[in-house]
Amino acid sequence: MTVNATILSKPQVKNAGKLLAVLAAAALLFAAFLLANGADPLAIYSNMISSTLFTPYGIGEVLIKSTPLILIAVGTCISAKAGLVNVGGEGQFAIGALFSTAAGLSIGDSLPSFMGIVVMMLAGVFGGAIWSGVAGILKIRANMNETLTTLIMNYIAYQIVSYFVFNDLKDPDSFNWPQTAKIAHSLRLPRIAGKINLGILIALAAAVIVWLLVRKTKWGYSLRIVGGNANAALHAGINVEMVQIVAMLLSGALAGLAGAIEIAGVEERLRQTTGVNYGYLGFLAAWMAWNDPAVAVLTAAVIGFLSVSGNVLEISSGLPSSAISILMAIVLFAILWKGKGRKSE
Repeated sequence: MTVNATILSKPQVKNAGKLLAVLAAAALLFAAFLLANGADPLAIYSNMISSTLFTPYGIGEVLIKSTPLILIAVGTCISAKAGLVNVGGEGQFAIGALFSTAAGLSIGDSLPSFMGIVVMMLAGVFGGAIWSGVAGILKIRANMNETLTTLIMNYIAYQIVSYFVFNDLKDPDSFNWPQTAKIAHSLRLPRIAGKINLGILIALAAAVIVWLLVRKTKWGYSLRIVGGNANAALHAGINVEMVQIVAMLLSGALAGLAGAIEIAGVEERLRQTTGVNYGYLGFLAAWMAWNDPAVAVLTAAVIGFLSVSGNVLEISSGLPSSAISILMAIVLFAILWKGKGRKSE
């Protein structure tokens, strides 16, 4: 049908098909691992699916876990379209969470709920964009490898967070725990159902906007040209440096927004461990989607499901919940093998 053609392009349908094939192959390999450890893979997979996708609690946990992963994955896709490898979602998330927490604690109950939440979200966006912007400038002006700089900046970001939760933003009533006070109740994201908050709708809306930006705008066309061949884009009159710096800013802004949503919708305060590993899982989700922002929503949900179902795996098989990381690793290697020599669409 014509409508379907406008919603999903042939490359996206192809990407989704390849993703399903890769996931099926990974599931078979992980089943062999379970059998080798004396576990019944069919029973375990059945329990993982029924406990997470067929109960209100499980669905809620998957959506909550998937929300930041969607934003970070979609942001990673933007920078990848510009030919940049942004591994810094972890640090950009952390700085976004820090900025939004600082804004929330400063605001308190002084603003109406809607305005206060918007200020917190914008603060997170600003923090994430600043952090990714630094890496972008180092790439453009100093020709530093963005993969290394964003990776190193992840560690710096969490050291900065540690400083503030131990010092300036530390809750005096926390019994010496390194955490901030809770944000005001009026600044918490509204709940949709159960524990599910408005963040999931914000993440999905952001994904749609990014898809439209990349696929339907002149800037998106320039972005794809730069990512495909920067030298050809330069000869075509495209400002490659500007396209790349804007891509990095947008990528970090989305990760920072994820940090703000985590504070306002889930954690309600900043801790040293807030959002740890979200950035790396979001990067994995983008790779699984071959840097297609539409498919990245699906892959982020898959990783969210796997993360939540790790506890079910532990109960069903006797293996530690961290064993789910083996399945994620298998998926990653399958993606790398399937995508060898392949450029993102």
